[in-house]
Amino acid sequence: MSKVTVFGAGNVGATCAHVLAQRDIADVCLVDIVEGMPQGKALDIRQAGPLQDFGHEVTGSNDYAACKDSDVVVVTAGLARKPGMDRMELLQKNTSIVAGIAKAIRDNAPNAVIVMVTNPLDVMTYVAWKVSGFPRERVVGMAGVLDAARFRAFIAMELKASVVDVSAMVMGGHGDTMVPLPRFSTVNGVPITELMDAAAVTRLSDRTRKGGGEIVNLLKTGSAFYAPGTSAAVMAEAILKDRRHILPCSCWLQGEYGQNDVYCGVPAVLGKGGMQKIVQLALNDGEKAMLQKSADDVRKGQAEVAPFLG
Repeated sequence: MSKVTVFGAGNVGATCAHVLAQRDIADVCLVDIVEGMPQGKALDIRQAGPLQDFGHEVTGSNDYAACKDSDVVVVTAGLARKPGMDRMELLQKNTSIVAGIAKAIRDNAPNAVIVMVTNPLDVMTYVAWKVSGFPRERVVGMAGVLDAARFRAFIAMELKASVVDVSAMVMGGHGDTMVPLPRFSTVNGVPITELMDAAAVTRLSDRTRKGGGEIVNLLKTGSAFYAPGTSAAVMAEAILKDRRHILPCSCWLQGEYGQNDVYCGVPAVLGKGGMQKIVQLALNDGEKAMLQKSADDVRKGQAEVAPFLG
């Protein structure tokens, strides 16, 4: 029986757990330090089972060791970004949280694949990789799946097209320097650059970069959770079912795209064991320059957390 543990029973974690339960592909365990929260949300999700036709176990715990023998561990725990807060401001506070979780995963679920959601996402993925000691294939970040979903939604809204016909690719760090790739974004195989003018392409690309901030500013008291939680669940399902989906994920790069020693969003084959292969697209000079800037921003974050990792 497969098992997925979700650290963090807030909005993102609970959404991820609910979507996974709906897919009925694994037992799900929610873990959070707030007494009663993971237990209550797990019970609530379990009681939705008879209405949504799913029957796998959904449990909650305050004990990090509850992740024992998990196949996939999704990490959403941490402080949420608030209006006006830069992602990098979260570094110091979330580093200690993620490091503690990574140690628990290492000790209790040594064969798991870690899917990182906590922001700043690429840097926190780096923290989990360093602390866990896992191979790079088994520590990936949920960056591009969410960013590409936002790009897809905006494209469908603009063209009044079916969202199921829209594919999109977004690379780079999960933040304002992310790299939407219109040349590799299509509607039923037709590049969006053939379906809308350059101004519209630029506008949608910019909106994608600021997609998280747009929701933060609208909500005023929180950040996005439906799409992020679902994105993490999609990644977990691809791993559990060995689907070999090509999904944009934050991966530890060792020469790919000319980048070394940095976590950055790239298209990757996701299946059993985590990241099975990084797909290298033929980027033009402008796209390469944007990717370089984005990767450099992540490197700065990695350098800032290094002193806290010993």
